[in-house]
Amino acid sequence: MKITVNGEKITLEKAVTVEELLVVTHAETPEYVTVQINDEFVDRSDFTDKLVNDGDTVEYLYFMGGGSL
Repeated sequence: MKITVNGEKITLEKAVTVEELLVVTHAETPEYVTVQINDEFVDRSDFTDKLVNDGDTVEYLYFMGGGSL
């Protein structure tokens, strides 16, 4: 199975859930990441059930706060 994660093409032996993908790809601070699959946001409560399919494009998004005027 071939997918793209943050612009990098990777090959997996089998389908995985979003939660498993975060582990396999060593996602930085997975407890704070927002995940998008094929331009659609995945609700955090669905991470354990939502499967990543062959050909999917996955993006990990990290929101940062701060700054001043």
